[in-house]
Amino acid sequence: VQLQAFGGGLAQAGGSVRLSCAASGRAFSSYAMAWFRQAPGKEREFVAGINGSGRRTNYADSVRGRFTISRDNSKNTVYLQMNNLKPEDTAVYYCAGGIRGYVATGPSGYDYWGKGTQVTVSS
Repeated sequence: VQLQAFGGGLAQAGGSVRLSCAASGRAFSSYAMAWFRQAPGKEREFVAGINGSGRRTNYADSVRGRFTISRDNSKNTVYLQMNNLKPEDTAVYYCAGGIRGYVATGPSGYDYWGKGTQVTVSS
């Protein structure tokens, strides 16, 4: 499985950005998918996750109510809609896929990683 993230860029505080992550390979609908982020000098942290069917989601407290994760299994794609962005959301964002199917909040719960995409939020 290969993952490729799209959609990063520069946004102003209060603005919105939508990230996409396209997956190759089979059985995408059986994978839990998640977004993590890593800011300079900080550890990679969980942002949001979604189970294979899309019925269950989980969010970090710092983004709950502002970010929405979704998926389209017919397109093998997972999305992260980020609204009301804050400068502290600035980071490299990574999508990840887990064969176990449940939404883990730690990086070790995921088996596949895409290359990151930079999101920069200016104040």
